Amino acid sequence: MQATLEQLAQISVFANLTASEWVDLQPHTRIQPYSQGEIVMHERDRLPTQLYALLSGALQVAKTAFTGKETILRTLSAGEIFAAPALLGDGIAPATVTALQDAQVLTIDRDALLTAIQRNPQIALKIMVVFNQRLQQLHQVVHGLVSERAIVRLARLIQYTALGQGVEQHGEGVCLRVLMPYYQIARSIGITYEECVRLFKQLQEIVSYHRGGKITILDGEGLEAIASGQGDRTPDPPL
Repeated sequence: MQATLEQLAQISVFANLTASEWVDLQPHTRIQPYSQGEIVMHERDRLPTQLYALLSGALQVAKTAFTGKETILRTLSAGEIFAAPALLGDGIAPATVTALQDAQVLTIDRDALLTAIQRNPQIALKIMVVFNQRLQQLHQVVHGLVSERAIVRLARLIQYTALGQGVEQHGEGVCLRVLMPYYQIARSIGITYEECVRLFKQLQEIVSYHRGGKITILDGEGLEAIASGQGDRTPDPPL
C-alpha cells in the first residue's frame, strides 16, 4: 500500500516539502503494518536500499552483545526515520527493531529519494542532522556505561525521553508521554531490574514512577542537578 500525501507530510524530514514533491515521491512509497511485539528487522539483517520511517505507533531499537545481554538504544515515535545503513551504509541492520505497539512503517526507494534530494538538497541536510544526533546520543550512552554512575544515566535517560518524546502537564509536575517500564529502563542504562527499582526509590522526591511505566518529573532542577553529576553523591552498590 502506498502512502498518502498526508502521511508523507508526517515524516519529519519531509515536513516542509511542496505538494508536487510529495506527489513525486508517493509512487515509490510502501506502508507495512506490524503488530505489537513483531520484529521489524533483526540485527545483522541485510536491508533493501531504502529509507525507513515510522508512520504510527512506537518502535524499540536494541542491540545484543556476544554475552547475550540486550541494551535498548532508543524508542522511536511517529515521524522518525531509522536504519541509516540501509540508506547510507553497508545495508546491514545495526540493531533489532521491535514494535512496542501496533505500528506502520513507511519505506521509500533510495533512487527516488536521491532524485528528490537533487531537487531539494534540504532533505539530505535534515537526514544528516537526524543521524548525526543519533550518533551523538550513542556516544553518550557508551560513555555513560563506561564512566558514569547509574543514577546519572537514569536522570539523563529521563531528560532525553522528555525532550524527544514530549511531556504533558500533570498536577504534580510534567509527565512523560511514553511509558517506560522498569525492565526497559534497566536495559537502556545497563543495570539490573532490582537496581532500577532502588534508584527510583532514591529519586522519589524528584521523579515518581507509577505502575506500567508512567513517569512524572516532580523537580526539574533536581533532575538536572543529578544528570550533571552534582545532585547525589551516594555510591552505587555493585551490580
